[in-house]
Amino acid sequence: MKTYFGVISGQMQETSKEKICSTESVNRQGSLDSSKEDDNATLVLIFTLCNVKKTELSKAARVFEMFETEVHHFETRRIKKLKNSADDFDVFVECEAHSADISHLITSLKRITEDVKIGKEEKVLWFPRKIQDLDKCHHLITTYEPSFDHGHPVSLRSQLLNLNLALETCITSSLLYSGDPLPNIEYTAQETATWREVYRKLRSLYPTHACTQYLDAFQQLEKYCGYQEDNIPQLQDVSRFLKETTGFQLRPAAGLLSARDFLASLAFRVFQCTQYIRHFSSPTHSPEPDCCHELLGHVPMLANKEFAQFSQDIGLASLGSSEAEIEKLSTLYWFTVEFGLCKQNGSIKAYGAGLLSSYGELMYALSNEPEYKPFDPEVTAVHPYQDQAFQPVYFIAENFEDAKAKLQNYAMKIKKPFSLCYDPFTSSIEVLDTPQKVKREVSRLKEDLKNLCLSLDNLS
Repeated sequence: MKTYFGVISGQMQETSKEKICSTESVNRQGSLDSSKEDDNATLVLIFTLCNVKKTELSKAARVFEMFETEVHHFETRRIKKLKNSADDFDVFVECEAHSADISHLITSLKRITEDVKIGKEEKVLWFPRKIQDLDKCHHLITTYEPSFDHGHPVSLRSQLLNLNLALETCITSSLLYSGDPLPNIEYTAQETATWREVYRKLRSLYPTHACTQYLDAFQQLEKYCGYQEDNIPQLQDVSRFLKETTGFQLRPAAGLLSARDFLASLAFRVFQCTQYIRHFSSPTHSPEPDCCHELLGHVPMLANKEFAQFSQDIGLASLGSSEAEIEKLSTLYWFTVEFGLCKQNGSIKAYGAGLLSSYGELMYALSNEPEYKPFDPEVTAVHPYQDQAFQPVYFIAENFEDAKAKLQNYAMKIKKPFSLCYDPFTSSIEVLDTPQKVKREVSRLKEDLKNLCLSLDNLS
């Protein structure tokens, strides 16, 4: 199957470059290579809608519907350029269409946009190099990920109704950028009551079900960050604590994030975090991550140095990786950071946030019902996971050091045309693409080793 790539209006942000890749090159004369007219083709498009209204999205939807296009992914990103209206959006669409219809589809899109251009194929997928670059890849206004059967006779226009509503809501929402203070939230009495119920039930299980690293950090969070059953901690206080302990910081998510954007944040020790709380009618379950999941599940483990490094390693491995590798790394994240188990003192304990924020699954995971497998990144990365019910299989790490070493070995096998390293002093990524940069990094490591040897001499 061929993959085509195009840019409509020529207003593509750098943030979307990771989406722009093709398995076949674009015709250099500016036309699409349609040598095989009798098959389907994957089409990746970015176009700009100015002064977005419901009708503008509907016009675009009708074009894709007219050519019986199967939409796999649909998302929007607000344009951050001078002279652009606050209602101007780049729209990313990944879809499948008949090869013979490609040129007609693009011609139809020309009628509702301007300046159609064919983009260049990207040899290296874009990724953030500085922590400030996260501003470019976390403002995902809304994401369209159809979960229904594509063979079901539902029009694309109907499929996009929810997208229109979400877009209307988000157009006027404020966005947070690097360096901005984290907003305080005044939670209602009902929200606090929901937190209280979740907090009490989970806290009763932690002494017997959570790993020691979690228990140590949780005690510190209760002491310094206002973790109490009658108080929902503020992200600013928790983020400050994490920054001092492991260098991680929290950042409120402006919307749903792609796996690539979320993992890229981890590379800079930034954890994208929600601030809303689950509905009071279902305190023991939330279909989406909420602050109970983030604050009770993720934060205590991010306060542990070994686990923080493990999380960052997954993020670093994702930078510049292919979509197939991103999928594998996301699965690794799922079975470790979200639903991981480890051995401690002859027992199995939980360290995954999805377990430590779910009373029911935490009890189930440490019962005799599920199957256990040793953590092996090669196996774990391709294992099917369950996001609608409890996991039938959990992967057990011998300890965090062992898991970290195995993950680093796995990451080294990911094929990329470059190597990179993280500079904690500048919170930036250094791409080691010249001999000079490699030599400079070696010199720095030699200095570090010299200091460590001096420290050992002093101790002896």
